[in-house]
Amino acid sequence: MVIYQDTVITTSNGSRPSYHNITDQVKEIVAKSGVKNGIVVVQSPHTTCSVIFQEYVHDTDFNGDEFLQVDLNRILDRIIPRELTENTDYRYPGPKHVAFLMSMNDPKYPPDPATILNGDAHIRGSLFGASETFTIKDSTMQTGTVGYIYFIDWDQNRVRDRKCHVLVMGE
Repeated sequence: MVIYQDTVITTSNGSRPSYHNITDQVKEIVAKSGVKNGIVVVQSPHTTCSVIFQEYVHDTDFNGDEFLQVDLNRILDRIIPRELTENTDYRYPGPKHVAFLMSMNDPKYPPDPATILNGDAHIRGSLFGASETFTIKDSTMQTGTVGYIYFIDWDQNRVRDRKCHVLVMGE
């Protein structure tokens, strides 16, 4: 049994949901692992991020976002509007949580209240989930011809680096 782990780093754009096609990086990690038959788990440790499996769309808008992603964002904006100010559509974050976040001494999470108005990102992350699992057969991920792996940062409040963990197991 082989267990191999690696990390993919992405950078969010900070102004809209960030979709990152990480398919090639995951395929490279699978190849490095040497696993011929097994599974690969692609997982986000961030509560405002998701990993999804979706068709690659060749057409993009002027921001470089694929049309399917633009369509998804448009639908999500109707049912999960962006949290732009406190006490509007969301109860999150409550006063105790704000106090906790403001007390953190972590340079990755600056004590800036504007960056925690992201209840919408937490809800989107919960709906789409933090991971996807793929089978590996004969050293190849079984994703088909048009299936691609996307890491999404739903948080639209600031630019930052995000991690995506990849675990390959098998023989």
